[in-house]
Amino acid sequence: MSKDIIRIANCSGYYGDKLSAAKEMIEGGPIDVLTGDYLAELTMGILYGQKVQRGDQMGYVATFLKQLKEIADSCHKKNIKIVTNAGGLNPKSMAHEVNLILSELGVDSKVAFIDGDNIVPDLKMLEENGVRLENMDRKIPLKDSGYPVLTANAYLGSWGIKEALDQGADIVICPRVTDASVVMGPAAWKYNWSRDNFDALAGALTAGHVIECGAQATGGNYAFFQEVKTFKNIGYPIAEIEEDGSFTVTKHPNTGGLVSVGTVTAQLLYEISSTAYLNPDVTAHFNSLHMEQIGENKVYVSGCKGTNPPDTHKVCINLAGGYRNGMEVMLTGLDIEAKAEIFCDALFDLLGGKEQFDEVTLDLHRQDKDNPMTNEEAMAILKITVKSKDQKKVGRIFTAKIIELALANYPGWFSKDSIGSGNPFILYWPALMESKHVKEKVHIDEKIIDIVPTNQIDLKQITYDQMIPNIPPYKEADLKEIYFGRLVGARSGDKGGCANLGVWSKTEHAYSFLYHYLTVDRLKELLPDLKNYEIDRYEFPNMNAVNFYVHGILGDGASSNTRLDALAKSLGEYLRAKKVKVPKYILEES
Repeated sequence: MSKDIIRIANCSGYYGDKLSAAKEMIEGGPIDVLTGDYLAELTMGILYGQKVQRGDQMGYVATFLKQLKEIADSCHKKNIKIVTNAGGLNPKSMAHEVNLILSELGVDSKVAFIDGDNIVPDLKMLEENGVRLENMDRKIPLKDSGYPVLTANAYLGSWGIKEALDQGADIVICPRVTDASVVMGPAAWKYNWSRDNFDALAGALTAGHVIECGAQATGGNYAFFQEVKTFKNIGYPIAEIEEDGSFTVTKHPNTGGLVSVGTVTAQLLYEISSTAYLNPDVTAHFNSLHMEQIGENKVYVSGCKGTNPPDTHKVCINLAGGYRNGMEVMLTGLDIEAKAEIFCDALFDLLGGKEQFDEVTLDLHRQDKDNPMTNEEAMAILKITVKSKDQKKVGRIFTAKIIELALANYPGWFSKDSIGSGNPFILYWPALMESKHVKEKVHIDEKIIDIVPTNQIDLKQITYDQMIPNIPPYKEADLKEIYFGRLVGARSGDKGGCANLGVWSKTEHAYSFLYHYLTVDRLKELLPDLKNYEIDRYEFPNMNAVNFYVHGILGDGASSNTRLDALAKSLGEYLRAKKVKVPKYILEES
């Protein structure tokens, strides 16, 4: 007799993901719920700009409406629920548009929307009540930021989604909920979980974290990409969740990609910090779960322990940081650093000095090679970026002055860019707020239902004793130099102004090497550009993994930092490209 399951499929990992994925998930095989995750911290700023440019009725992810037109009728006939956070900054308006589409198609599906995440109208009241909304990284209260607030949204949980489904909703339009909530809510609805069923909720949270980024769980961005037979028609992930929270990750048959312990491990390590994964409904302990390959493209995940959620909700705040402009100029051949120095000296002399700007960033990317074999191998890049609250200071005058030096400075000058006028940028401000201030509401059938946060309910406090790993040391005899990536996989990404770098191995002997070799100090030795950052390390022996949390490397988020890789997506592959000396017996086993 087969176990009772709820099949939850995800068709979107970000704003801009594959439009046809929704239809493919509906038509590719049996599912019970279709979810879509469209929101990131930066996306909220993009949606704010949409409202400014096109009116207050906007602010949602319009591409979801295109997908809905293709699938609404099929979902209704197949009784497939739809749960999405595409409501963004305006779930009410999106729900209205959804109802118009359903009416045009003659589809009788019931729509609910959730709000209460937007705290911009409450900021003054919250400040008067002593709520500091302190930046989690910078430890500065919001009132001292010096920048105007554009958006401020609490990450809501899953119980509003469950309530909407309990009330008969077929389509649930969410605002800024946690990424995993769109999976947790349907699972809680299916099994009617209680608020204190923390182990089951932790399992659903884990499932949500695995499938939230779409094809990243099915072979996309996978370190050992050679294991993936084809990336054509890559399948999107499905979580088959059982009543106790255990689940199987899979994908539709006859699709590309791969579901393996490795691909699931990579996604579990993505955008996390410690072994305790926090959510407004539960704390999931990722070092307690177990993974097993139970078939082709089927990975079973079980045993995740859950404890009470924190007493706060995370808040995503976006601030108007001002304006910035930048240009990349090319330097070729000999004396690269000297050429960069004389160019910058002349440029800022023309501009009246660096002090004219709020911030100046000069990045010299030494991609040039000794004794180059092609013209391109002789080139380095000088990236110059300036920021100011005054748009005029970083406008066309900045790039025009760079162009003025084209014939009047170092030899071989040329630029990759055309003259720009300076663009606004956003500062990301992550904060925590006591959950008692959250006012989540479900709107359905002209009813408004209040949702009380879990930590405002009197529940028994559950504890979980963190596993203390006992990893035997590796033998240092008979070493061989290899690229680190031939032994370990890695997955990295942004966490606001910070970044995480998860590293895992495939065997226990390889993990003994990884565990003892790759300390924080060794990481900084291998990647010298991390040496000035505070880094935390966390161990996941159940996944043969370690995770590094790099504080402050991304400044104030993707929109404001000037790094070439503003989201730290390539940090893992950077580590894997380094050479290390590894015992031969480990290599023979691997």
